[in-house]
Amino acid sequence: MAVSRNAMHIALMPGDGIGTEVTEACVAVLQPLARRHGLGLDFEMLRAGAIAYRDTGSAMDEATFGRARAADAILLGAMGWPGIRYPDGTEIAPQLDLRFRLGLYAGVRPIRALPGVPVALADPRAAGIDMVILRESTEGLFAARGKGEVIEDREARDTMVITRATTERLSHFAFDLARRRAAKRGRRGLVTLVDKANVFTGFAFMRKVFHEVAAHHPDVTAAHHYIDAMALDMVRRPWDFDVLPTENMFGDILSDLGAGLIGGMGFAPSADIGDGHAVFQPSHGTAPDIAGKGVANPTAMLLSAAMMLDWLGTRGAGEAWCEAAAELEAAVDAAFAAGLRTPDIGGRAGTAEVARVVAGNIGARLHAGRTA
Repeated sequence: MAVSRNAMHIALMPGDGIGTEVTEACVAVLQPLARRHGLGLDFEMLRAGAIAYRDTGSAMDEATFGRARAADAILLGAMGWPGIRYPDGTEIAPQLDLRFRLGLYAGVRPIRALPGVPVALADPRAAGIDMVILRESTEGLFAARGKGEVIEDREARDTMVITRATTERLSHFAFDLARRRAAKRGRRGLVTLVDKANVFTGFAFMRKVFHEVAAHHPDVTAAHHYIDAMALDMVRRPWDFDVLPTENMFGDILSDLGAGLIGGMGFAPSADIGDGHAVFQPSHGTAPDIAGKGVANPTAMLLSAAMMLDWLGTRGAGEAWCEAAAELEAAVDAAFAAGLRTPDIGGRAGTAEVARVVAGNIGARLHAGRTA
């Protein structure tokens, strides 16, 4: 792809398993999109993940991390592989290292029903599911990663950490996101903190800080919900929610539940965003059972790329980047609305076929623009 003078440098980290396949499909779609909108996308392929650890002894060496950190954005496939573990038995997960080392506190997990994609709930309102789980990604229970202790082989302890500074940043991010979504959807934004403040001191503190921040955003409605009640209500009435900030582990669990409502992990994009850096990746894993078969659903990767383009646009790359993000999302929606079906929802369209159809939608829009 030709690179413009104003190109954005994208660190491309395909990772392991189907991560490599959905990354290839995503790049194939981004190429016509970039040409249509005059975007400069300068990709740099970086190796990291479980296979890299197996082969080199490092899941992400310092040179790779430095190049990723220097990029304008990081686009990541998926990382991890069964049977390849650190000596303590934990999973190879450089994506977690990126979150902690780059301060990516805002884990943005959109849960949106796509036109034509079967949803889990029979209620007709389920077709309108559109919320964002905002997973705090640098502390909470995950702060114990690599720091837990086993005492005399009789008990194990992991410590949850919730700080004022991170809770304030996450809360402001949540209200700003709800405000932006409200402008697009034409209705007042709603931010609902998900916690367990009736039992844990840390969550009671998190709720206190959240409502202090809420006072600075009077144009957005603030609410709170216990995690167990939210697990119930995400099944009973998910269409009632908008932005759901929550602790790291809770967000990890709820985002999978949310994906189950809209067709599965293949339709669940994500972004981990900090004050200066961001990583964009599908919420799914490396899927060893289907890796190499060409049947992985790349939709979550495509929608993650759309989030990346939009983020770059809002950070000064230009309105064309936001327009490209909206068109990519629309091209995905149009593909499934027209009957495209991937194996994970009972169809036969493989990875390359999805990329071809979505890219074709962009091409059709380009042709229409030229002949208008």
